[in-house]
Amino acid sequence: MPDFIREHLTSQLFVSLHVMAIVIHIILGTVTLCIYAERKISAYIQDRIGPNRTGFDFGLPFLGFLKGFLGLGQALADGLKFFLKEDYRPTNVDKILFTLAPAIVIIPAFIGFMILPWGGVWDMPLMNLPLIGEIGGERVYVTGAYVNVGVIYLVAVASLGAYGITLGGWASNNKYSFLGGLRATAQMISYEIPLGLALLATLLVAGTFMPEGIVRWQVENGWLILAMPLAAVLFYVCTLAESNRAPFDNAEAEQELVGGYHTEYSSMRFALFFLAEYAHLVTGAAFFALFFLGGYHLPGPGIGHLTSPDTTTTLAVIAKFLVLFTKACLLVLLAMLIRWSLPRMRYDQIMQLGWQSMIPMGIVLLVVVSCMIYLDWISLPALLAANVAVFGVTIFIEPLLARLFGRATANRRIHLYGSRFMPVPGTPVITSPTNPMAVEDRPVQGTVSTS
Repeated sequence: MPDFIREHLTSQLFVSLHVMAIVIHIILGTVTLCIYAERKISAYIQDRIGPNRTGFDFGLPFLGFLKGFLGLGQALADGLKFFLKEDYRPTNVDKILFTLAPAIVIIPAFIGFMILPWGGVWDMPLMNLPLIGEIGGERVYVTGAYVNVGVIYLVAVASLGAYGITLGGWASNNKYSFLGGLRATAQMISYEIPLGLALLATLLVAGTFMPEGIVRWQVENGWLILAMPLAAVLFYVCTLAESNRAPFDNAEAEQELVGGYHTEYSSMRFALFFLAEYAHLVTGAAFFALFFLGGYHLPGPGIGHLTSPDTTTTLAVIAKFLVLFTKACLLVLLAMLIRWSLPRMRYDQIMQLGWQSMIPMGIVLLVVVSCMIYLDWISLPALLAANVAVFGVTIFIEPLLARLFGRATANRRIHLYGSRFMPVPGTPVITSPTNPMAVEDRPVQGTVSTS
């Protein structure tokens, strides 16, 4: 076995294995913190406090100083709850597929990060390790898998998540789960098309499929979000749709489908669906940072040199990882703000947005970018002007097409009796509260006048 290891274990494979082991645990920890952040952000937006009591004292007196602890123990308590809950499986379900579906969902979510250049290039020092011998002394890529297919791997892996959701909805033998699975599948397949178009337009500009080459192009020419803002918006919106995040969470619409494709799941089976959603979100945010925010690069007199692709020291690897991870966390924070700020869209509006707006916009953008590359007009101002022109023309033509084909996609207000905002004509409307306690400045003390 030692001879076999020494023969096949290269420096790149050694680094890639360590990167995979480290990043997978970091993403798992980030997913746990995402649950806490989601609750705190929703509380702040809704003028509440959120989790603030569960700490890490576990009811033990000698750990009393960890009681409360900003409520950070809430995520741990939720994880323990999932482990300890009854693993209930309804009758008449497909037992094999019902068990396999959560695993099929979680696996693509945790292997998508493989090609991300977390630390760029590293001059690995020569090391003498037990059972392995001498290794290193050469330049390696700090990534999970340095493969020639590059970004194509992302598109291939991202499409696999739909299978687990479909099987979970179908195997549950529940009509609500089945409808949720159909919704999620149709939505994910639909939004993979504009995601691929936006990605292809970006790759045409960068001229390479390799993540390291994309970062280097942005270091030399400027971040792609400045040159391709329309592609960036399409990519980010598709990332939200692929993750079933609001306002694209119709597959889990509680008002219509109880809970969607995971209605019949409990315990850790449900937790796997839950973790996969956040893992997809973290991975998608990291890829957005790679394609449009310069990856691990950060401009500046000091940090700019440290995060340059040409800097290959150990300190530079650590700095690059922290920069890329911070960008991903900020994008996840943006997704949470979007979730608690925008209402859920109707399912027909989601499908029409994808097929009748985003896909045509992506096709036009791809054709325009291809023509500009053929004419060698790939400067940042020229690409920015092309993106703005495509967006402006699309916004102008879309209402005309809607009127031409009689498509009504906008929400229409309906007059309701007793409504304060859309009452039936002729009915009296009282907008101010009538209960004396509701207008009292000191409701706890009573109805004492405070004037």
